[in-house]
Amino acid sequence: MSAMLVRPANDGDLPAITAIYRHHVLYGLASFELDPPDVDEMSRRHRTVVDLGLPYLVAEIDGAIGGYAYAATYRARPAYGYTVEDSVYIDQAYAGKGIGSALMPGLIDGCERAGRRQIIAVIGDSANLASIRLHKKFGFTRVGMLPAVGFKFGRWVDSVLMQRDVGGGQSLPPT
Repeated sequence: MSAMLVRPANDGDLPAITAIYRHHVLYGLASFELDPPDVDEMSRRHRTVVDLGLPYLVAEIDGAIGGYAYAATYRARPAYGYTVEDSVYIDQAYAGKGIGSALMPGLIDGCERAGRRQIIAVIGDSANLASIRLHKKFGFTRVGMLPAVGFKFGRWVDSVLMQRDVGGGQSLPPT
């Protein structure tokens, strides 16, 4: 694999991001969506994240997008304002090539620079060991599991919850 560039996603990346996500929606359990969104919807989601000053990154290899990661609002209520939920999706052609590990430092740093204090990972499928290992590698702690909260592909699916402090975490009130 050639050199990888991790950078902020732009509008030109959205067709590739949409295709990567489409695959995960149609064939995987990382997302509990059942119908893949189109480019317009993915563009709206991208703008929402960027407008909040949160990171939305891609990993580019030889001009191709090998994966993407972003942090978004965890919950809408104001008291959750310093907590975000991360998402990491890898193109199947690049699975196991270290793209998640390349994206994660910039994602964590971007959340900290945005003044956030907690990152929550809501990992679809307790058997999603690649995502669980990735998050653990970057300092996330497993804080729980929600059994059978999703129903996809004719079966019940768990969600694993992992959490990581950033920007001082819970040690100080937010600024």
